[in-house]
Formats: sequence, structure tokens, C-alpha cells
Amino acid sequence: MKNNRKTVIVTGAARGIGRGISMELANAGYTVCAVGTRPADDENVRAYLAELTAVSPDSFYISGDISDAGDRARIVDGAFAGLGEVDALVNNAGVAPNVRNDILEMTEESFDRVLDINLRGTFFLTQAIANRMIAQKPADFRRTIVFITSISAVVSSINRGEYCISKAGLSMTARLFADRLAEHGINVYEVRPGIIATDMTAGVMEKYLRLIEGGLCPIPRIGQPADVGRAVRSLCDGFLGYSTGEVINVDGGMMIPKL
Repeated sequence: MKNNRKTVIVTGAARGIGRGISMELANAGYTVCAVGTRPADDENVRAYLAELTAVSPDSFYISGDISDAGDRARIVDGAFAGLGEVDALVNNAGVAPNVRNDILEMTEESFDRVLDINLRGTFFLTQAIANRMIAQKPADFRRTIVFITSISAVVSSINRGEYCISKAGLSMTARLFADRLAEHGINVYEVRPGIIATDMTAGVMEKYLRLIEGGLCPIPRIGQPADVGRAVRSLCDGFLGYSTGEVINVDGGMMIPKL
């Protein structure tokens, strides 16, 4: 808690799904440590931070790359220094491959880049923050860690296999931390977005729109970052307090098995 407001770290916070999550939590009364790779003086970051602090005045931004061990340590130290205690962590930071190549043409450089950020970086950031959370004084509520994965954790996309592999690994990471941290009063969840309107999907949005018009999703629209934000808020607010290790699909029903 900070000034009687719950506290949260959100990675990849300044745009897309991360922006939707962090703004939903800020509007719900959380103080947010927003983490992103862009420098704090970036024009888009400044605009985002102005919007964030307008509703959550003590919120702040830390620039860093979670795939870098030195940056991870600086992010963790800065987050706890600014928040005092951390009640929730939302692991949202992630990248897609720069070039969508068939898995028979995927390069080691692309594989390493995507997994270093999406999986390895997220794992070790969570490890560091979880240890600090365990050392905090007990709270009268269960603290929360959320991993934002993707339907790509279970759906094959052969032209971005490194992304699918990273999200499948992150899914197991969420389950492992759920098992390990329950005894310490920390619940862990995985949120799997479907097709969400972000920079990452902008280049293939026409394809997705055609698929949705053809019946891909029972709820016939593109998802919005705010849809993911509301799901994450319900978890951080403790509405699934007697559940941990659960997967929450935010996909318009896309993953419903059907004939």
C-alpha cells in the first residue's frame, strides 16, 4: 500500500495492452510503477504519463529492458523505492519477431531476441520481485502476479514460431509461480488475450477483421486493451481470491472448441 492505495508494477505499460491495463488500475485506485523500454522524455511516454498521473498522482515511469540483468535490477530497486511495497505485478512486456518467417527459415537471432524478452526476462524479473514480495509484511489480502500471455501459447502460427514458443513457456512459468507462491499469500494468474487492437496487430488487422466477419469469434469484434485491463483488475482486486494458477481467456470466445 502507498497512501492507502494498492500498488502495482506493470511492464510494457506505455502503449497497447499495457496502457489499457495500467490506466484501468490507475482509475481503480492503484499507484502504478509503469515500466517500458522507451526513454522517459519520449513524447509518447510523456503524454502517457500525464494521463496516468492525472488519475493516480503518485504513479511513475521507469525506463528499462527486462532482458538485461542490470536493467532488471534497476527496475526492481526503483519500483520498490517508489512504491514502498508492491501488491501486484503485471508481466505484460513482450515483442513479436521483427520479421514473420516460416519456422523452416527462422533465425537464431530472432529466436533469441523474442525468448530473451518474453520468457527469460519476464521469468527473472518475476523471480526478483516475488522474493521481495515474500519479504514484505503480511497483508490482509492476497497479493497478485499476472502473466499476460496470448492464445499463441496454444495456437500454432508457423510464421512466428518463436513468439508461440515464448508464450507457451510463459504459460508454464505462470503455473510454476502459482504453485510456489501460494503459501506466501500471492496468487498467480495467466491472462490470454486473443486478437486485440494494438501496434503489434495493426499490420495484419485487415486479415483478422475478415476472419472475425467469417465467424472466428462468437463475440464478433476486435478486442480492445481495456478488455484486458478489466480482466486484470478483477484479478488484482481479489475477485478470484480462492483460485490460483488459472488461465483467463480474453478472446471473444475464440478458444471455444466447436464443430
